[in-house]
Amino acid sequence: MKLLIGNKNYSSWSLRPWLVLKHFDIAFEEEMLLLNGENWKQKMIEATPNGCVPVLVDGDLVIAETIAIIEYLADRFPGKAIWPVDIFKRAQARAAAAEMHAGFSALRNAAPMNLRASHPGRICMDEVGVDIARLEDLLGGLLKQSGGPFLFGEFCAADAMFAPVAGRIKTYEIPVSERLEDYFDAIYELGAFKQWLSDALKETWIVEMDEIDFIQGK
Repeated sequence: MKLLIGNKNYSSWSLRPWLVLKHFDIAFEEEMLLLNGENWKQKMIEATPNGCVPVLVDGDLVIAETIAIIEYLADRFPGKAIWPVDIFKRAQARAAAAEMHAGFSALRNAAPMNLRASHPGRICMDEVGVDIARLEDLLGGLLKQSGGPFLFGEFCAADAMFAPVAGRIKTYEIPVSERLEDYFDAIYELGAFKQWLSDALKETWIVEMDEIDFIQGK
């Protein structure tokens, strides 16, 4: 089994299934397709079905799209509790993951994942305030229900979907409640996330379009 990913410093979508594979101890190889460099986009198009990462390759099966990859892993390894075992909690977890997949565009656009960087105060709260309020309501409610440290007590796919948000909050020091601060700290303390972060901090590539100076200068 192989996972095609982008640069670890920037590729939020790659992080999500990688965390699931690593945390749940599923054997896999990783192959990085750079999000920068000469003809990088053409190389991506040639290497993947949709011109994007991540992509999971399992024998003859090739799966694009993060949620589809995670669902396949949950089906392929039913004993791993990638989603909560309880049917009602599993439904809540999938709903939260789907909302993350489709929503929070203001936060994504204004504050791209950049794990190496530190840009406190660079994000206008008027631009991301609605998304932060929704995070407080959604994540805060699930954490209150579970008691933490993760959304459903133990780490699951829903937490993997929100892991890049932890990076955004840390990089730009976006103010959130103590409950969410504790949750994002728990993600940073996860062994799999620490490994990804360590790799990201060693990268030297620059993806200009995901740098805050470029975004705010457009």
